[in-house]
Amino acid sequence: MLIDDSPWRICIAPMLDWTDRHYRYFMRQMTRQTKLYTEMIHANALFYGESKRYIDFNDIEQPLALQIAGNDPKKLAYCANLAKKIGYREINLNIGCPSLHAQQGFFGACLMKDIPKIIHCVDAIKQTVSIDLSIKHRIGIEGIENYDFLASFVGQLFDAGCHIFIIHARQALLKASPKKNRTVPPLNYEYVYRLKRDYPNCTIVINGGIRTMDEISKHLRYVDGVMIGREAYQNPYLFSKIDQHFFDEPLKQVTRQSIIMAMIAYTKTQLLTQPDVKVQQIIKPLLNLYHGEKGAKWWRQYLSSCTPKNSNLLQEAAKKMQEFESPYIL
Repeated sequence: MLIDDSPWRICIAPMLDWTDRHYRYFMRQMTRQTKLYTEMIHANALFYGESKRYIDFNDIEQPLALQIAGNDPKKLAYCANLAKKIGYREINLNIGCPSLHAQQGFFGACLMKDIPKIIHCVDAIKQTVSIDLSIKHRIGIEGIENYDFLASFVGQLFDAGCHIFIIHARQALLKASPKKNRTVPPLNYEYVYRLKRDYPNCTIVINGGIRTMDEISKHLRYVDGVMIGREAYQNPYLFSKIDQHFFDEPLKQVTRQSIIMAMIAYTKTQLLTQPDVKVQQIIKPLLNLYHGEKGAKWWRQYLSSCTPKNSNLLQEAAKKMQEFESPYIL
């Protein structure tokens, strides 16, 4: 049975160098219902480091999940407890990163080879916190790709207490670059659909190559949720219609201009209260706001030319965009 009101109905994928707190605040100007995820954070960074730098967030970002990576149950449990204390609503364990760095540290996708170790990690987290625990993983790894392996993987972790699975519908190629892993392995959505049929009591979220509203609607016939990756930063304005289409919220016109105005106010606040923040960090998520629109190239180039102290950049750019007579500019 599909869960029509699943909190995971629409999600934005955790993406390194993208889904930081500035990006998440930006996306909240378009969608309040979409579940957001942090960038992948290794447990060591929180266990040994200054945690606030990595996991600080604004309340507007909720519902928000912390994605952590690692293989040490003690450290993962510590991170989960820390996340719960400061208000995160979900812990997401990364079992999908195929990078060489992840393999050298034995975390991410290569952990799919060691299900008992993952079970120890799941048990440690579940024993420590009561907030949701999800696992993000691939349909298989190089040398082990068949439905029986995937079903066994999910089944064993379900028995261990994890009931939420976010599945990138591609095999992980451990000898290929992360970039190739996002495009080269063929997508196999049917494996993910079949998992939902075989494990109806699991929450199953599908990820990989999903770009349009129609594609989202199609997947939601078979699974509980859809996670969007690259399209969420290449075409962020897509999410201005998500709440209306998939959460039955009243129609609310969200213009690009209103988004810019909100981000101008946010930029000023950040520069006043966060002395280490750079303007470039804050405006990076806005680079593709005009994706597919007249003037989009100029917009990207202009924002990319900013200097660390140019806090008026967005105001200047917004005025210039009016010259392109975009229907979205007031």
